[in-house]
Amino acid sequence: MRQRSFIAITAALAAGALTLTACGSRDDDGDSSSGDSGTTVTIGVDAPLTGDLSALGLGIKNSVDLAAKQANEQKFVDGVTFKIEALDDQAQPASGQQNASKLVADKAVLGVVGPLNSSVAESMQKVFDEAKLVQVSPANTNPALTQGVDWNGGTKTRPYKSYFRTATTDAIQGPFAAQYVYNDSKKKKVFVIDDKKTYGAGLAATFTEEFKKLGGAVVGTQHIDPDTKDFSAIATQVKSSGADVVYYGGEYPQAGPLSKQIKAAGAKIPVVGGDGIYSADFIKLAGATATGDLATSVGAPVEELPSAKEFVANYKEAGYKDAYEAYGGYSYDSAWAIIEAVKKVVEDNDGKLPDDARAKVTAAMQNVSFDGVTGKVSFDEFGDATNKQLTVYAVENGTWKPVKSGTYTG
Repeated sequence: MRQRSFIAITAALAAGALTLTACGSRDDDGDSSSGDSGTTVTIGVDAPLTGDLSALGLGIKNSVDLAAKQANEQKFVDGVTFKIEALDDQAQPASGQQNASKLVADKAVLGVVGPLNSSVAESMQKVFDEAKLVQVSPANTNPALTQGVDWNGGTKTRPYKSYFRTATTDAIQGPFAAQYVYNDSKKKKVFVIDDKKTYGAGLAATFTEEFKKLGGAVVGTQHIDPDTKDFSAIATQVKSSGADVVYYGGEYPQAGPLSKQIKAAGAKIPVVGGDGIYSADFIKLAGATATGDLATSVGAPVEELPSAKEFVANYKEAGYKDAYEAYGGYSYDSAWAIIEAVKKVVEDNDGKLPDDARAKVTAAMQNVSFDGVTGKVSFDEFGDATNKQLTVYAVENGTWKPVKSGTYTG
């Protein structure tokens, strides 16, 4: 990790709305004023801050906030103060699109971190791209976002040059899970379920393709309505199918109850999912029978990375009441990628932001490269993360424990 001298951040800063400024003072209405000789740059954040997925969304928001405050304390970009503007998309594409338009309308916004959901990203990309406003997602994994709808047919085309992500894709995550389930867990018969959404259906498809290629059998498939919590009929189907494992493409608010009801139906088999179920809330919803359930998530375990120890300590020191969750480290690195791009643009323009700052920041993002808390942060020609590492986690003693890290070998 690049060495930075971090000053301890107080809990008061994290809990309040105070924004640090290079010069000037806080306005009476709580907004920041950078004074006559400073420039305030806003980093937008879009994530579900309320609703079922808010645990993940608040971890994203707080981690971006931490990055902005540390950049200010270091005076990382001379004459520039960073603040964040966090908007709630409630995991809904329509809300995400409205938020994208709002962020575009604020000329101080030079970059956006988010969203959480691939389906929300689909609704935002064009809005940001037309405004030449860079977007860096810490969590989107659907391959089509960067490689086009024909990504799996041998034709990869980048749809939007303003879109980047620090998370790896389901083209890797699904097969990685299939290899672990088949080769390591020795499960040969899978029942595949998804929530019909962009992320869940895409992930289930890439898992299924690899599992069958390895020699596994798909003994049943089903789709759920993500607005319900009664999965008893599907649980009965799973029991009758003879499956020795269930793969679920979707997110933890549905995956937790689904796992619980499958076990209650008499199918004492593990439920496996992607990063969308990798949350402490999954275990709360699934209950005691969740032991042995599995999830894959992007990257290596943050707590075990030497490069991330400082982030974990500073996040705790800052006093955020919500955990950084699965995407905290990636959100922090996404924010720093924007900060690095802004720094490059300012330095190339004699210490000032140019009039076409958004376009310049978007262009600079392509060449951003630094050692972040999640490892090396850089992007390939599609805007995808060059860091392809993944981890399998298992529920043990009421918590997620990493059981294997590596990269997909296809």
